[in-house]
Amino acid sequence: MQAWDDLTTRIRELDALGSANALLEWDQQTYMPPRAADARGDQLALLQRLYHERFTDPAVGAWLDQLEATELDPTQRVAVHNLRRKYRRAVCLPTRLVEDLAKARNDGFGAWVAAKQADDFSGFEAPLQRLLDLAREQVEFYRTPEHAHPYDALLEDYDPGSTVAELRPMFDRLAGELGTFLAAVDGRAHAEGFDARLDIDGQKRLSQRVLRDMGYDMQGGRLDLAAHPFSTGIAHGDVRLTTRYEEDNLLSGLGSTIHEGGHGLYEQGLPSRLAGTWLNSAASYGLHESQSRFWENFVGRSLPFYRYLVPRMQAIWPDLAVTPEQLYGAANRVERTLIRVEADEATYNLHIIVRFSLEVEIFGGKLQARDLPEAWTEAYRRIVGVVPPSPKTGVLQDVHWSSGLLGYFPSYTLGNLYAASLAQCLLRDLPDLWHRVEHGDFAPILGWLRTRIHDRGHTADAPVIVRDVIGDRDPVADLVAHLWSRHGAVYGVARPS
Repeated sequence: MQAWDDLTTRIRELDALGSANALLEWDQQTYMPPRAADARGDQLALLQRLYHERFTDPAVGAWLDQLEATELDPTQRVAVHNLRRKYRRAVCLPTRLVEDLAKARNDGFGAWVAAKQADDFSGFEAPLQRLLDLAREQVEFYRTPEHAHPYDALLEDYDPGSTVAELRPMFDRLAGELGTFLAAVDGRAHAEGFDARLDIDGQKRLSQRVLRDMGYDMQGGRLDLAAHPFSTGIAHGDVRLTTRYEEDNLLSGLGSTIHEGGHGLYEQGLPSRLAGTWLNSAASYGLHESQSRFWENFVGRSLPFYRYLVPRMQAIWPDLAVTPEQLYGAANRVERTLIRVEADEATYNLHIIVRFSLEVEIFGGKLQARDLPEAWTEAYRRIVGVVPPSPKTGVLQDVHWSSGLLGYFPSYTLGNLYAASLAQCLLRDLPDLWHRVEHGDFAPILGWLRTRIHDRGHTADAPVIVRDVIGDRDPVADLVAHLWSRHGAVYGVARPS
């Protein structure tokens, strides 16, 4: 099994390079001074070139050939299968393109930050067009006969097996169900809001407390600030989260913390025993999003959660007059709004459907960077029912395109769908779930997720892992039923029979 030993040694080297790259990217969005941007672009380009060269080394292909002709144990067999799939895609890309993409992502991020601050798309148009051109070139190298639509080739990076042909009808069905729900809610009175001004230091302390209670290991991670909250697994024992705070919007910042905490818990729960195989990774971005959306929405917007939270809030702000019911109503308001990351559970997926439809048109050859502000505005009017007044609240609101993450957005809705069915199975297995949440006992929830999702790593693809847990449940039906049950009750509307 020398080939296996050589292969796992190489993967450990690649993991080290990937960790260095991830650390630089984390620093880029947290503490890096602006004048370091050019040097950081060179550093990232070099690391990604070295990574690409080490992974596409013909020796890796030879080791895989030998192992595929060898009798392997089940873990090795899955590892070799996954590695062959990754290797096949990696060798398609010339090193020059890998470096160009790294540099364009660095330039794109800086241009996006400046454009968003100025509320002016023009400064981002050229860097974005560069990223789109490189992504289209990437598609041409990736694309196989199985990719009926060019966009399918990018979806493979995030949720293997997802296709436009599969996602479009599912998203259309979901949009139709959401339209029915929103028609019932539109025009009805909202619950009382919550806009008390709370100091940022206190909000930081509350976020830290909630993360610790959820089970996030602060000795193996940290929480910082970023313009666009994100999480990243640097290495085993180093999982970093970021969030944001606003003095008059506690629920937004806390929701971001819980969301990223869900990602962080998944990363901390991946099987370190499988290091050197790449099976110690998430099975897909959609499955990753299922963990963050599960904690943020199913748990973090529930009434029992706010019964747990209010005493912790009042320990920090003793004079604060607030009830769990007030927070619950405020957190579950349903409103057609402009910003995806601030959207409620019911409208959030409409924001994703907008982005999915635009990306499909980009890679179908129908849209260029210059077309996107107008196309974005029209899609929002048609799908979400609101019109952005400016680029900052429209086409510039997300960091993803500036980082070259084209094909990522559908993962959010896949995550919401997975989370809805996982939640129903959790309720079945833990009938005292809400009693435990109210008393801050989140350990049984985390243990359930650890066993069924986290500890499996990528020993199977995400649809298989999810199906093993939920059986023949219909995630679209589960998500829609959840919305009618929770938000319908808040607004006093019943689902049509």
